[in-house]
Amino acid sequence: MVDVKRGALVNDPVITIVDGVIESVSTGEAPQIEDASYVDLAGKTILPGLIDMHVHLTSDSDMHGYRRLAISDERATITGVVNAKTTLMAGFTTVRNVGAGSFGDVALRDAINEGDIPGPRMFVSGPPIGITGGHCSDNNLLPPEYEAVGENVADGPWAARAAVRKNRKFGVDVIKTCSTGGVLSKGTKVGAPQYTIEELTALTEEAHSHGLKVASHAHGSEGIVNALKAGVDTIEHASFIDDEGIRLAKETGAYLSMDIYVTEFILGEGEKAGILPESLDKERMTGKTQRDNFRKAHEAGVKMVLGTDAGVYPHGDNARQLSRMVRFGMTSAEALRAATSNAADALGQTGMVGIIAPKASADIIAVNGNPLADISLLENVSFVMKQGAVHKSE
Repeated sequence: MVDVKRGALVNDPVITIVDGVIESVSTGEAPQIEDASYVDLAGKTILPGLIDMHVHLTSDSDMHGYRRLAISDERATITGVVNAKTTLMAGFTTVRNVGAGSFGDVALRDAINEGDIPGPRMFVSGPPIGITGGHCSDNNLLPPEYEAVGENVADGPWAARAAVRKNRKFGVDVIKTCSTGGVLSKGTKVGAPQYTIEELTALTEEAHSHGLKVASHAHGSEGIVNALKAGVDTIEHASFIDDEGIRLAKETGAYLSMDIYVTEFILGEGEKAGILPESLDKERMTGKTQRDNFRKAHEAGVKMVLGTDAGVYPHGDNARQLSRMVRFGMTSAEALRAATSNAADALGQTGMVGIIAPKASADIIAVNGNPLADISLLENVSFVMKQGAVHKSE
């Protein structure tokens, strides 16, 4: 068993599970318990189910750019059913879904929780909140005569507060906003700030007053600093983070979620998937800098989690990012913590997920070999248990 906190292996582990929750963790011979079921994973290495802090389960990696206009919210939600199972089978037992139209991710989460469909435990944001013409909030693909406006455009502090209240009303677990432009949106500049500090502060204060954490999409240095000064909990992408941003992240305890794998898909497969030429150009100016800054932020001691932007690239490939995190500065143990215990902390679920320990959910995966020696082994998970139920086994 991988002890993710210590970054060490434990031989001959025995885990006792009652009603989907870990009751005890020991070593040696398994106790003989009347009416118990036994799962023997001899020859395997077990570890906690993985956590991806930035996914879009209702998005399809083949439907970018103008192709997205043909996808209804209802169809996207059905796509999410397929992607949820794929993600679970890849060993990701918990995800944070940061952006879905028409609260499709809320419906998906509830269907999983009620046992209607298989999928990971989901923490969901519903429609992101942002500015007119912004990256994550508005529809910039159509000309003005169509009067196409995004679902959660909110300009000004009070409008931002109202949008938070609406999302909370309809059942979200987290608030997603955008404090800079983005790569895949038409007409936005990656590094340009979106929202003033006043607007971001109002949004964050409102979310925190309801017990909701805030994830802010932020590529550019100014937008990163604005979001951190406003008190957001996680910075998504953080591509052009500077020394001030790193200092503020450490000072505030915010986590960085930097999707350093997805650039390979965008630049390698993006044109075939419909990604617009302007977006490909933006990725060319972003990807390398983001990876360099990933190393810099890690060396500075900023708290980091695994966030991949799955949905931009195919779901189920989430674990590919782990080897890139190691390539760009982390040890295998550090990358595993980013995908388990660190992510649990960022979710406010410390001790409940991302760890194999008493009182935690029985989310356990297994691989052949030692992932502390070769992190890429997690790209081929052979066993998946979520809340004590086996979903995949050889």
